[in-house]
Amino acid sequence: MRALLFCLIGLMTAAPDFALAQTKPPTKAAPGASEIRYFTAIDGLMDGNADVVLKETRQGKTVTAAVLDVCYPAGKGGDRKDRFVATLAVNGQTLTGTTQSLGDKQPVTVRLVRKPTGDSFEFRGQISVGTAVTEVTSTDNSDLSEKEFQENQTSDDGITESPKDFTEVSPESIGVRVKLDATLDFLKSLKGQDLEVLLSSLSVSCDAMRAGHQTIHINIDPERSAALVAKAKSSPGVVAAGWTSGLVEMDRTIRFAAADWRDGDKLSRDRLAAAISGVLARTLAAKPSALAWDANTGKLKVTLKRPSQIFPALGLTETIEVTAMVAPDKPGATDRLMLWIGSPAISTADETSGPKLNLAEESSLDEEGELKDDNGSVEALAREFKAQRWDGDKNAWK
Repeated sequence: MRALLFCLIGLMTAAPDFALAQTKPPTKAAPGASEIRYFTAIDGLMDGNADVVLKETRQGKTVTAAVLDVCYPAGKGGDRKDRFVATLAVNGQTLTGTTQSLGDKQPVTVRLVRKPTGDSFEFRGQISVGTAVTEVTSTDNSDLSEKEFQENQTSDDGITESPKDFTEVSPESIGVRVKLDATLDFLKSLKGQDLEVLLSSLSVSCDAMRAGHQTIHINIDPERSAALVAKAKSSPGVVAAGWTSGLVEMDRTIRFAAADWRDGDKLSRDRLAAAISGVLARTLAAKPSALAWDANTGKLKVTLKRPSQIFPALGLTETIEVTAMVAPDKPGATDRLMLWIGSPAISTADETSGPKLNLAEESSLDEEGELKDDNGSVEALAREFKAQRWDGDKNAWK
């Protein structure tokens, strides 16, 4: 008995932390602690086109502070956005505040009455921006915790600054994330350069306004893409620059040795164009009509013609346009090239001498499927260039 008692005393002495852990009650939130909650939708603002975030600080069920962040179209029918952020005074269930819109500097007045209704909330009142007054009647609104709100805010613009190769991102497609106050100067620096800026990336979204930066998307010749990325990274206000998804689809891409298709450190574009058009002429049973390299994007446009079989006696002509792009298979030094080939786009016209039959081509649900019928052109190009194809199941070249 005495030995058992000594053993128990020894255990308690050797493991005091363990004993305390077993007897310590679970930690509870301090009474009266502040909690942050969010509303991300209030119906009816700016004809239903507003992007709204209402942030509330609460102690228990009592609101102690609130901030209303509203992003909305600056004008009807336009893509330009404006935004205001109003710190609201709390008086019971009434939230009021004034501010100025960030873009157009319009005066803003907010008066809302907030009412809990079971597990949801109702908002009523008025919000005026300049001379425009919006009557707010919004019911059945649910709130989010800080964690839930932050999880919903995560966004990815797809920029990869140092890709190991061009299997996940496209060699001609560049993304530059730049601070809003530096965007204009950055865009001006691109003037006169051989590249394309995607028009859609000029529109500043609500997410961009809140983040303080936007992503400019650029298409450029793959041979010059690395230089553009390096230059962009050194530009004032640029947060990140790299490659993004773009033109290249791996199931329509081949990879081959570069040595026979370069003149020094430059692509032998004439020989590449001749080889590509020669293969397409065989697979599509057509004659090459024109070859053109785009100075901005480095894309090759192959135009071919063949007799139309839709009504042979009319002697109509089908014009086939195929876009291709040749690029290194990864950034930096490499001994391999990639060739991506687009699906043929086919149009029909009367090119006979004398009076013409005017034709109208109707689009249909099957049009996209018809355009992808390239008579095995990708496989034929792989044979011509002694190239590898992409294995989508193994995510590797085969």
